[in-house]
Amino acid sequence: MSSNIVAVGLSNNLAVDVIIIMFIYIEKVLTKHATFVRERKMKNKLVVAAVGVIVVAASLVLEGCECRTVQFIFGDSLSDVGNNKYLSKSLAQASLPWYGIDFGNGLPNGRFSNGRTVADIIGDQMGLPRPPPFLDPSLTEDDILHNGLNYASGGGGILNDTGTYFIQRFSLYKQIELFEGTQELIREKIGKEEADKFFKEARYVVALGSNDFINNYLMPVYRDSWTYNDDTFIQYLIQTLRAQLTALHALGARQLMVFGLGPMGCIPLQRVLSSSASGGCQQRTNTLALSFNKAAAKLMDDLGKQLANSSFRFGDAYDVVSDVISNPNKYGFENSDSPCCSFGRIRPALTCLPASRLCKDRSKYVFWDEYHPTDSANQLIANELINKFGFLRLNQSSSSPSPSPSPAN
Repeated sequence: MSSNIVAVGLSNNLAVDVIIIMFIYIEKVLTKHATFVRERKMKNKLVVAAVGVIVVAASLVLEGCECRTVQFIFGDSLSDVGNNKYLSKSLAQASLPWYGIDFGNGLPNGRFSNGRTVADIIGDQMGLPRPPPFLDPSLTEDDILHNGLNYASGGGGILNDTGTYFIQRFSLYKQIELFEGTQELIREKIGKEEADKFFKEARYVVALGSNDFINNYLMPVYRDSWTYNDDTFIQYLIQTLRAQLTALHALGARQLMVFGLGPMGCIPLQRVLSSSASGGCQQRTNTLALSFNKAAAKLMDDLGKQLANSSFRFGDAYDVVSDVISNPNKYGFENSDSPCCSFGRIRPALTCLPASRLCKDRSKYVFWDEYHPTDSANQLIANELINKFGFLRLNQSSSSPSPSPSPAN
């Protein structure tokens, strides 16, 4: 084991204390035995040599991995923070105005919202740094050690076939494959022992599944739509998810949360496609979401018992989101059935475009575009999960900002 790796476990302050103690000890021992001038000269030479050794040791300690707790996020467009903008052929993009208008400098950043994601907000609350997108070409191993990584990809799903008409996207299987590659890089950087510790102490979020219904099973062009019925398709999804989560555990994931599905039959897109004359929610789609959540919750409970040293939890905010949609005024919203960013009366526009019109007050809308919630709605969802699970603050400080949405005039 190299000196770098031996020193990794020490904090910078502790390392400095150890170095000072070493220096004082050497000074006292050498002074005690230096009774002659010749010996004093030898002592001085030894002190200089000792200082050199200590300086080298200090540099090794200070350059070691601090190994603070970070996040690794797997998901779809609800958690994507920029991976798809590096997929040049992907049709699932959030790289045009007005995406990101209430985040940082107000320019598109790859998030499919006007502001933050639910994972952003929960991570901020826990003092965790916001993990950058995996495909960011400027990333280094040190960036990963300090911030973690986000593999989420708009259009991705639990199944490999989900979202194929987006052309490019990362399925959960692909995201896990990319995570394996990340582990190899970190092992080369800090060694296997410290890398294993780093990944076991990290927090993991898996947030996807809606595309497996909306952009797969519920679309006649997909084979799954006529291969399965509602019950057998959910069984297929859960069986696949079980294998994926078990694989993540084998790769070191010990603290993991799976986000449940919301009432996806009530997103603006589904309302437009509804057979209801009033443009109401699609009840079958909502029933599928509830059935998936029930099965996924049981899966997480089972895995938490079966997999060693694991804390696998299921984050379900379906009820509160459903109540927000049914009673928006109760939560400070004014609109819960149409997008803030839309292309006039042409709907569904599917995405927010530079020529789109924005609502007057983004904080009063539940939905940003045809698919995705606003920053304000994401804040409410995150608060529900934070209150439900009582997330503790893990890091005392975080470099991640927490922007708040500013109303449009």
